[in-house]
Amino acid sequence: MNFLQNWRKRHSAAHGVSVYDAMREDPEGVAALLSECELLRTRAWQSKLELDDSPASLEALDQLPPRWREDPEELPWLGNDAGLYLGTVIVRTVAGAGWDVWPSGRPVVRLASGREIDVVDAGLTWATTGAPELFQVYAEASEA
Repeated sequence: MNFLQNWRKRHSAAHGVSVYDAMREDPEGVAALLSECELLRTRAWQSKLELDDSPASLEALDQLPPRWREDPEELPWLGNDAGLYLGTVIVRTVAGAGWDVWPSGRPVVRLASGREIDVVDAGLTWATTGAPELFQVYAEASEA
């Protein structure tokens, strides 16, 4: 994942460092890298949409025409970014939410209730099918 490569560069870490280890060592740094979502932000900007890490921006993303589905190579990358962006919005706006990483290295959002949301899976599903909408996942997280 690009964010782990960026983290390694910033921390001069060896390639053997996992996301799981990085999260335990530098949670704020990993959270910042998870929020980059470069491809999604670029595609949104090209559609004249600025992602400001707000729930409203999730609603706006849900309304974009899914042109990324025309490129099977870009689709999984955009879906991954959509999931990380969804997680970023949840972590920044839902009280008690925070990033966690499964030992497999998959980033998830843990809510104050202890419930975990696999935001990457949600983003990939959204990018592929359009459902559930990103805002719907956010709304469910904010009610938990």
